[in-house]
Amino acid sequence: MSHPRIPDPSLVRGLTSRRLDRRDALRMSGLAALGAALSACGVKGKGSPAASAPAADAVAKYWNGKTSNGKLTFANWPLYMDPKHPELQKFTAATGVQVKYEEVIQEMGPWFAKVQPQLAAGQDIGYDLMVITNGIQFKQFVQSGFLAPLDHSKLPNYAKNADPAYAKEAFDPGNAYTIPWTSGMTGIAYDPKKVGRPITKLADLWDPAFKGKVGMFSDTQELGNFGMLALGIDPAKSAPADWKKAAAKLKEQKQQGILRNYYDQSYVDALGKGEVWITQAWSGDIFQKNVSDGANFKFVIPEEGGTIWTDNFAIPITAKNPLDAIKLMDFFYQVDIAASLAEYINYVCPVPAAKEQIKKDAAAATGADKASMEAVAKSPLVFPTADDYARLHYYRDFATAAEQQEYQSIFEPIVLG
Repeated sequence: MSHPRIPDPSLVRGLTSRRLDRRDALRMSGLAALGAALSACGVKGKGSPAASAPAADAVAKYWNGKTSNGKLTFANWPLYMDPKHPELQKFTAATGVQVKYEEVIQEMGPWFAKVQPQLAAGQDIGYDLMVITNGIQFKQFVQSGFLAPLDHSKLPNYAKNADPAYAKEAFDPGNAYTIPWTSGMTGIAYDPKKVGRPITKLADLWDPAFKGKVGMFSDTQELGNFGMLALGIDPAKSAPADWKKAAAKLKEQKQQGILRNYYDQSYVDALGKGEVWITQAWSGDIFQKNVSDGANFKFVIPEEGGTIWTDNFAIPITAKNPLDAIKLMDFFYQVDIAASLAEYINYVCPVPAAKEQIKKDAAAATGADKASMEAVAKSPLVFPTADDYARLHYYRDFATAAEQQEYQSIFEPIVLG
């Protein structure tokens, strides 16, 4: 099996851009983008209303009588798997199930809008498995009754190999409807040569010693999360009064000239050019920047906390081949398969034991493949520690588009003003 790496900066940009594109509802830098995102959030589900957790007998009712058809169609985001699909080839070899894999998801808002009419009418959307991000559309999928409740008796690899932290996800407690595909973290990146000391706290983003050299995200959920965490507020439990306190804290940083700018994906270039010395950052970006450019930027999860986002396997309620889909979901939780995927995409792996497997793969490899696999295995950006997970928080789970608009009305003026 080949393990293509990421030596080409253009490919690295493609990978990091993919992460940006995946999260349209969370990436709002400007009024036009805000309007588009809120419009997407306003698409109302019209399926059978569902509670946050499925009814006690929902799993049995859904899965009773389901049989394998030996095929499935899998909808995913671009560049989220080796283009040769080695893991899918191994799945077919092991099970006989044929997989049609399509990179058709670009943004969550438009994806929900596309499939909602068919799901509401009880029709097949043409896909048995999809990867969706936690956020307001995720909640719409659940509340509209559009996701199949998972039968965990069919997920033995997940039960055995997944990090326990994922069972505690605020957006899907107990993994009632989803299990992770992969995750990423929002923390602080810095240039140790420029800052001259280890960075450990969110408070460092407000330090006058770095006046004019601090970067923050223009994404209001990312920005708001750090404002709240800096004040000791748990974003998941926050209320409008907390948002206003966080906004005031962020305004101080701006008014005192500590902030250089609010950035989208361009923060990576700003850090590389020395325009900023310390900045909010995404874990995958910094790992890939160091690999591609030979840089030595550091990424830390602040003592006060950072953010974790997750892309998740989900089965549409109208799937024609759900038994084959859940079989594939569980296959990705085999240690060797999880390792193979992590070696290629470099995002947070939900299977801790994959770390040792990657070390074994590295020992058997040569040249650039060996070095890059060793780097992946050692990276806390791919394999966070238990202490890291304990400091990571999810985004505020908005119950309605109106609630999200109130949040935006508090944080958006900071970025635009």
